[in-house]
Amino acid sequence: MGEPVVEGRGGAGDPVAPPGRHESRADPEAASGAPAAPSGAARAGAARSGAEDGAEGGAGAAPAPADAPDGGPRPARSRRRWGRRRALTAAAGAVLLAAAGGALAYGLGGGTPESEASSGLPPATTEVARETISDVETASGELGFGPAATAAARAGGTLTRVPGTGAEVGRGETLFEVDNRPVTVMYGDEPAYRPMAVGTEGADVEQLERNLSKLGYGGFTVDSAFTEGTAAAVMEWQDDRGLEVTGTVELGSVLFAPGAVRVDSLQAEEGGQVQPGAPVLDYTGTEKLVTTELEPADQRLVEDGGEVEVTLPDGQTVAGAVEEVTTVIEPATEQQDAQTVIEVVVALEGDDAQEAAADYPLAAVDVEFVSETREDVLTVPIAALMALSEGGFGLEVVEGSTTSYVPVDTGLFADGKVEVTGEGITEGTVVGMPR
Repeated sequence: MGEPVVEGRGGAGDPVAPPGRHESRADPEAASGAPAAPSGAARAGAARSGAEDGAEGGAGAAPAPADAPDGGPRPARSRRRWGRRRALTAAAGAVLLAAAGGALAYGLGGGTPESEASSGLPPATTEVARETISDVETASGELGFGPAATAAARAGGTLTRVPGTGAEVGRGETLFEVDNRPVTVMYGDEPAYRPMAVGTEGADVEQLERNLSKLGYGGFTVDSAFTEGTAAAVMEWQDDRGLEVTGTVELGSVLFAPGAVRVDSLQAEEGGQVQPGAPVLDYTGTEKLVTTELEPADQRLVEDGGEVEVTLPDGQTVAGAVEEVTTVIEPATEQQDAQTVIEVVVALEGDDAQEAAADYPLAAVDVEFVSETREDVLTVPIAALMALSEGGFGLEVVEGSTTSYVPVDTGLFADGKVEVTGEGITEGTVVGMPR
């Protein structure tokens, strides 16, 4: 069994927490007596093996930390952004050990009282704990209404009605009018892309029928087939909307959106002429969302429906869920090369979260992603790890007035703690710690 490669405690060999904007948390609290995550390089334990007088401890080199990804800000994008992603992660190796700085005689330099040095016991101890730990990584985000979509005119003419910026339009209501013909908002993910009439079949027909049913029209079965019953309901709807009563839903008379829409900005003025395909306005949803960006290497952090935590400007935290993940290529500019980012849209979960965010039309927020969680595992403070001469890591196990060095395998590093397993290492095992 290997011994520590460097004598002394709390010197230049302490394990360090990863640099950058990388936060971790654990639940429950660390075992009593566990210090905060130390600064410095790898901790080396005292070699108390009764070496001959005058012998010096050999200096052993532990693995150097992996390079942390560049966490510096990138130049501003031409697309509207309120915040940039902060530095998120550091390589796991940075948490482990840097090279030890040389032999430090135990008890020299006033570091350890003579009574402790002669006793052969570590200056402090802690117990191995059993708990659940989570590694949390934080990115900056922007609170708003999410990415905007564009509503275009599908037929040419004069814009006879446009809403004001910030107006909200729900199912069955008019978004804008061309030559006094209203464009009606209906809900659905399938875009309108063709006229619909008797004999038409598809997902867009089912969306139309579902909306007609929600609006109070009947006489048909909600399915993918446009029947005579559907046509009769459409004619009733057209009459109510002031459209030409034909039983055919013309392209451009309906805009399908995931839900109620909010007018974000206008691209054309009331009274102006528009051509088919000309943009009229940009719109978003009506609920508050958070948009953030991650590096491609961090896509592992997100999945549809994944839970996150959002910290608002006043420090209040609310629950969120990943709603959309999109790969975006940012074009090259004079200041930077083309870059690929992962754009993540987070929905604020529940009425309480929406209410808490209501006072912030636009704001910078923090989004916390739980990158990994380990449940019911054994943990010790990172500072308790020792580099062994044959390689790997160990713990100094204290039993009464004696100690021994036990090799351990390490798992997740989080919140100044590390998951450990090893022969004889159980909950409550007493291990040495630096002062």
